[in-house]
Amino acid sequence: MARESKEARRLRVAALLRALHAARPDPRVELDHQGPFQLLIATILSAQCTDARVNEVTKSLFAAYPDAAAFARARRATLEAAIRPTGFFRSKAKSIMECCRALLERYRGEVPRTMEEMTRLAGVGRKTANVVLGAGYGIPSGIVVDTHMARVARRLGLTGQTDPEKIERDLMQVVPQEEWIFFSIAMILHGRYVCQARRPRCGACALNPHCPSNHLESLAAEGRALKAAPRAARKAARPAPRAGPHRPGPHRS
Repeated sequence: MARESKEARRLRVAALLRALHAARPDPRVELDHQGPFQLLIATILSAQCTDARVNEVTKSLFAAYPDAAAFARARRATLEAAIRPTGFFRSKAKSIMECCRALLERYRGEVPRTMEEMTRLAGVGRKTANVVLGAGYGIPSGIVVDTHMARVARRLGLTGQTDPEKIERDLMQVVPQEEWIFFSIAMILHGRYVCQARRPRCGACALNPHCPSNHLESLAAEGRALKAAPRAARKAARPAPRAGPHRPGPHRS
């Protein structure tokens, strides 16, 4: 894609936002929760785990541990067993318990409302803080960058970065602040269900007219067809090797 002017980029982002609003007028975080505290715990558990698996675990987890005090006084082994299906359960249990102790010591068990305070908690980086502040409190602190957001933002030509914080910085420069919360949730859902990593659904994509990567579905289909073709057919489709210069063998008498 040719380099866009700032005005062209602004107009394209505005068009992308209109299309996103039309396609997902009321997007919601898919982690089941009641309030910012449960969303914080669920988001910590969601690292390297699907939201569906986290939701299975938190059904009983939040009944057993209803608040920060309950998590803070938990037996480590018992908590580890409860969250084991989410993966990395030892480090997650440690982070959750330390986080909840800090909530009790510093904030009377309540989740703070600033990025600086949030990221001082164990297990909480910018992504988790943005999720909780945005979806939990309605505070547009930044843009959530997970694997889906990173992939879709690059395909849309909104960033060329791979580092999450650099991607977030690029996005915050082009997306109006009043759209950050909506954009975070809607784009992640778009990446999860439409602009998928291996099977992008460009034909069903509401953002297709504004996307420089709207050919990826056909490319992916061609790649799958080639991979499924018989080996002989693939070999026949390859260009013939160039003939090298003739080199006579040694003379035999």
